[in-house]
Amino acid sequence: MKRVLVATGGGDCPGLNAVIRAIVKRAAREKDWEIIGSTNSFDGVLKEPTEIVVLDEQAVSGIHFRGGTILGTTNKGGPFEWPVKNYDGTWGAVDRSEEMMRKLQYMGVDAVINIGGDGSQRISQAFYEKGLKIIGVPKTIDNDLPFTDFTFGYQTAVQIATEAVDKLVTTAASHNRILILEVMGRDAGWIALSASIAGGAEVCLIPEIPYDIQKVAERLETRFSRGKGFANIVVAEGAKPKGGEQSGEKSGEVGYHNVRLKGAAARLEAELKEAGITADIRLTVLGHLQRGGIPVAYDRILATQFGVKAFEMVLEERFGEMVAYRHPNIISIPLIDAIQKNKFVTESSNAVKTAKGIGISLGD
Repeated sequence: MKRVLVATGGGDCPGLNAVIRAIVKRAAREKDWEIIGSTNSFDGVLKEPTEIVVLDEQAVSGIHFRGGTILGTTNKGGPFEWPVKNYDGTWGAVDRSEEMMRKLQYMGVDAVINIGGDGSQRISQAFYEKGLKIIGVPKTIDNDLPFTDFTFGYQTAVQIATEAVDKLVTTAASHNRILILEVMGRDAGWIALSASIAGGAEVCLIPEIPYDIQKVAERLETRFSRGKGFANIVVAEGAKPKGGEQSGEKSGEVGYHNVRLKGAAARLEAELKEAGITADIRLTVLGHLQRGGIPVAYDRILATQFGVKAFEMVLEERFGEMVAYRHPNIISIPLIDAIQKNKFVTESSNAVKTAKGIGISLGD
């Protein structure tokens, strides 16, 4: 019996369960293959006792439309930086990657499928360089991984953000207000830009294009006459003014190294008031609503395609590679290429041209 271990790492994302289900169902078409899962990324392997679950067709039945991941996930620490508490009460980290390799060998694991974003795939590449037979599956609502047209979870996040814009448009119009919606995306503006186009926002501010608050204010002024009018703004959590920095703070969570981006909408409100905007302003921070809930059909299909492809890559021994979508094909690319850079919005992109073509201000 050959054995594949599946892990889900990083932030949760609509479609993760559909990938897990697809891997298991594709493996069931072959003889002598068993799929097992590690809880909370690779933490399940390293814990004592280990937290490993058998993933058969019964275990994954009907999970494709469920949000989150039945395996659990984490974006803190990892095998190469396992958090440990020092004698003086401070926290440090140790490398447990060799220990994990030995445990996987002891467990009879023939290959690993690691489902996650850029951080998770960096772990995949590091393990591959150590000799582990590993395959990556890209996952992020931010859609910022290169060499793949889309990642599952992104379309669901855009749908949720668009529905929020739709609802805010009506309340903004009813009260002659400016409504600011803050959405996720970290350093990439794909969610904000897509939701703005789909929802009809007047202003969209993204990390890749630092905004001039005076130009934003000028655009908003055109929406009001004699105190009446309304406007909707979508601002990405990583957006920043020209000459300024992103709004956020260092997290105090053990093992979490990313800056926690927060406050972009609140800062924008203060800047607009300072720039002379007198209209009433209200804020909505969408936050983790974009990560949760039922994945849309597009993401379920893409996730299922990724899962099937990942297991077939195991059969073909295409280790050290990551599944990717390049329309209309599901392909694979070297992990080392996938982690070299992120995919950001560029001023020459079709999305930016479309937004500007329908009059959306990007604050530039």
